[in-house]
Amino acid sequence: MTVSIQHEGEIAVVTVDNPPVNALGQALRQGLWDAVGTLDADPSVRAVVLICAGRTFIAGADVTEFGKPPVPPHLPDLVDRLEQATKPWIAAIHGSALGGGFEVAMGCRFRVALDSATVGLPEVTLGIVPGASGTVRTPRLAGVEAAVELVTTGRPVKAAKALSLGLVDAVVTGDLRAEAVAFARNALTQPLPQPISARPVTSPDAAWWEEQRKAIAKRAKGEVAPLRALDCLRMAAEKPFAEAMAHERATFLELRASDQAAALRHIFFAERGAPKPAHLDDAKPKDIRSAAVIGGGTMGAGIAAALRDAGLPVTLIERDAEAVQRGLQNLRSIFDGAVKRGKLTEAQAEARMDGVTAGSDYSLLAGTDLVIEAVFEDLAVKRAVFAQLGQTCRVGAILATNTSYLDPRLIAEGLPHPDRFLGLHFFSPANVMKLLEIVPTPTTSPETLATGFALARTLNKIPVQAGICDGFIGNRILKRYRAEAETLVRQGTPIAAIDAAMRAYGFAMGPFEAQDLGGLDIAFLQREGARAAGQDVPETLGDILVRAGRKGQKTGGGWYDYMPGERAPKPSETTARLLAENIGSGPVLGFEEIAARLTAAMAEEGRTILAEGIALKPSDIDLVEVHGYGYPRWRGGPMFAAG
Repeated sequence: MTVSIQHEGEIAVVTVDNPPVNALGQALRQGLWDAVGTLDADPSVRAVVLICAGRTFIAGADVTEFGKPPVPPHLPDLVDRLEQATKPWIAAIHGSALGGGFEVAMGCRFRVALDSATVGLPEVTLGIVPGASGTVRTPRLAGVEAAVELVTTGRPVKAAKALSLGLVDAVVTGDLRAEAVAFARNALTQPLPQPISARPVTSPDAAWWEEQRKAIAKRAKGEVAPLRALDCLRMAAEKPFAEAMAHERATFLELRASDQAAALRHIFFAERGAPKPAHLDDAKPKDIRSAAVIGGGTMGAGIAAALRDAGLPVTLIERDAEAVQRGLQNLRSIFDGAVKRGKLTEAQAEARMDGVTAGSDYSLLAGTDLVIEAVFEDLAVKRAVFAQLGQTCRVGAILATNTSYLDPRLIAEGLPHPDRFLGLHFFSPANVMKLLEIVPTPTTSPETLATGFALARTLNKIPVQAGICDGFIGNRILKRYRAEAETLVRQGTPIAAIDAAMRAYGFAMGPFEAQDLGGLDIAFLQREGARAAGQDVPETLGDILVRAGRKGQKTGGGWYDYMPGERAPKPSETTARLLAENIGSGPVLGFEEIAARLTAAMAEEGRTILAEGIALKPSDIDLVEVHGYGYPRWRGGPMFAAG
């Protein structure tokens, strides 16, 4: 049964069992609804503990009901029914109580959480607001400031933080059921607190609300739900409970039908399916218990950090003792930065470094399960690395290249047992960026490919399979995007207007600002390499700037000028002069027209990529763009946006 009842003396224990995450489907809602009536009518029951089987408390809505007409009992009514029960309910939380799950917990008179649990209201990440009192009860439970942080960011909080905020009443360790029953018995010896809906709430002044609105608008970059959630929270702080509930529900229903919510649902489902693609259902991944990285530069150190964050012991190989020390310092800098930002403790950072073995001797790799090459993007250099790996590593080891542009087939040419080889294209910084392009060659075995996807799950990354072509999926679309941006410049659209248009569309920065940040010389060198190989690569505006010594922020100028020590771009007379003879005087385009041109070019390239079989489905392209290139999540990616 989805909902069952047991008795421990005067305490009833209601257990929810709806695998895998106890989602709030109709059967579960009905089961809880009926349990309230049954237990209210039972004179032997004085209090009720609500607990969940499996790995988590109620983790939220049933995603299979997304986009379908709601079926009673509706969740707001269920939460009210729990709160109005004549017997007090105690929510016993383990795993995650998210969204509707936490709203159910707030319908209970008390909340007890395991120390490993998390609670939160992540609805804004799906383009909606909480719809069953999350914006109305939370301020009454934890205060307005805590509610604004919880609801408008959608970020969950750990049990200890939840206790400090007043979101839960107790944090326990050990046997959650026994602790919750003991809490219930103790609660019956004291006066019960008011139901949350009856508790007072104090609203900050208008200036505080305006300050929050400005901060959230800046963070949201065009996303609607966080600001609408703020409106609901202000209504909850200033109006009676029933009026605030009506406003929340109306806002929820309006946003649920919005384009942004549809886009965010699209990305949610794409992310959900990415780690386990259907075509690999029959392939068993190999166990990865140890890993190695060849190359300790920016990318190699980032990959090593990601592996250590996941708990894997890492061997770092560089060409000589001096390079080994530089690689270790690069890795230590990553962990030191995490300590400064409060992401790691000093002890955790030391433990990360303690799990790293470094050297220049490839014999250190003899027993390693996975080796990732991350050396300079040069075919000869990479082939030399794999020649050594082929001689040193055991036959069962997975061997991977992190190339961004080179053909993996050429890199692995002559490698013994090529079925164990594949491309793993990380994005920089590799310990932060969520995207991992997985690139099989014609000889890659299904087992090896499945291991790549399993590694992504271990590293908490979004994996997307890509075919072999220049730039795979992401960099190929980036190349087209930048080319279209340059076309607009050639037609007379100002560089700054193009960047501003893409920021207005939802990107963190425009194409020219991004090139200046990363360095114009990176793509320039790739084009030069192609030209040297005899390919017909047209001259770009970026080539003109690089040849004039303008490589971006690192040289004080690229598309823009930069003052010493500053990152703010300033329009450049030098750039204008260098490019003048290549720029026409076309019509002035508005921001929407500019964004439409650039995103249409991305979608057109995406359709070509699909037709060639480089990407398996449109949603894979959207995941690549959202997680690797800053495409606004709330627009769903270029393929979704193009319809």
